[in-house]
Amino acid sequence: MPIRLRLTLVVAATTILLVAVAGLLGPRVLRASLVHAIDEDLAGRASQIGRVVTDPDDDTVDIGDLREAVNSSPEAIAQVLDAGGRVLASSAGLQNRPLVPLPVLGRLDAGPVRFEQPLPSDAGEPVRVRAEAVTRPEGRYVVAVGSSLATTEAAVDRVRTGIVVGGAVVVLLASLGAWLLAGAALRPVERLRAAVAAVPPDQPGGALLVPATRDELAALARTMNELLGRISRALERERRLIADASHELRNPLTVLRTELELANRPTRTRAELAESVSHAAKEADRVARLADDLLFLARTDRGGPVVHPVRQPLQPVLAGAMTAAAPRAAAGDVRLDLEAGQGLAAPVDADRLRQAVDNLLDNALRVAPPGSAVRVRAERRDGMVAVAVGDAGPGFPPDFLPHAFERFRRADPARSREQGGAGLGLAIVEAIARGHGGRAEAANLPGGGAEVRLLLPGS
Repeated sequence: MPIRLRLTLVVAATTILLVAVAGLLGPRVLRASLVHAIDEDLAGRASQIGRVVTDPDDDTVDIGDLREAVNSSPEAIAQVLDAGGRVLASSAGLQNRPLVPLPVLGRLDAGPVRFEQPLPSDAGEPVRVRAEAVTRPEGRYVVAVGSSLATTEAAVDRVRTGIVVGGAVVVLLASLGAWLLAGAALRPVERLRAAVAAVPPDQPGGALLVPATRDELAALARTMNELLGRISRALERERRLIADASHELRNPLTVLRTELELANRPTRTRAELAESVSHAAKEADRVARLADDLLFLARTDRGGPVVHPVRQPLQPVLAGAMTAAAPRAAAGDVRLDLEAGQGLAAPVDADRLRQAVDNLLDNALRVAPPGSAVRVRAERRDGMVAVAVGDAGPGFPPDFLPHAFERFRRADPARSREQGGAGLGLAIVEAIARGHGGRAEAANLPGGGAEVRLLLPGS
């Protein structure tokens, strides 16, 4: 259901509820106010007749005076009764029929009684009656006065009808106003939606026009621009990733195809065939490693768990990486130094940590000059465990450091892929660090060389 229609229905329902409450309470309040005014008038008239009944100058009640008092006004309704309910004086319209029912006579000892009943005559119109007891030495009398409620009921009916008719008009006007107001309020939202819908799917970075209203719509437009910007950057990264991955895969696959074509020539000697198969196997290994790296990074992008930490000593994991790198270090006349205490332990995934350290050692041994050392250190630092691999090579170019952990970034783009790798090693190191809940840092050392650190949670 459209928001505009929902808002209109809510306003209409609220207005109907308010009109219904007014229709229930308004007539009741008006009637109560009018009846209160009638009761005050009846109290005054009853007091006047009561003074005639209790006139101290008369030894007995003068019936003539009573009749004159109760008939002082043609439209007045009044009666005087004795203690037994017999009518002593009555207004002409009552035709001497008792105005006070017998059950009410028994309640007058507690004070005046006010009630409503049909007029005890042929007209039968509703009247408001006040009855009170008046005492004389010879006995008790009852003074009853009444007032027609016809005018009051007619006024209440007119108010009730006015509320119903006026309420219907108010509901229609409120609904129409809500419809128009909602349309005016949502029109900028619709323009913004149309602008977003018009953004090309392959180029989502186009900026939307931000209204100068400084309200929620302007904030929404800015947020949409930020979102489109993030989508554009993510799409660009994806395109660059696909292009770089295709470029990286094309070279080894081209070499692999060439070697297989050469191996398939009938004139090839056994030695040449063995050499072609060896080269093809190396290129196949490069393709497999690149595919594994890409799959690992894809899992990290999906947010799935890539590490399974278990608290364990770090020294055996680092020592295993050093042992695996020792033959290559010896071939390059590079010394490997390990600084990690036996008691240093942390919750880590041994396989993933070993993969990260292997990548860092591979990078360090590529640039370490002969006769230098590659250092692997592990220590506690500010509640974290820092695992660092440093070398004495030329260090990172300054403009490379902010992008060190981006995929397919190389410190030296001119270096061949056999020497420099695919540019995924540091990206994998950073993904492993984040998977542990930590981070990775790259920096140049003051005395020369570079160092990459993994900062992992210590507990």
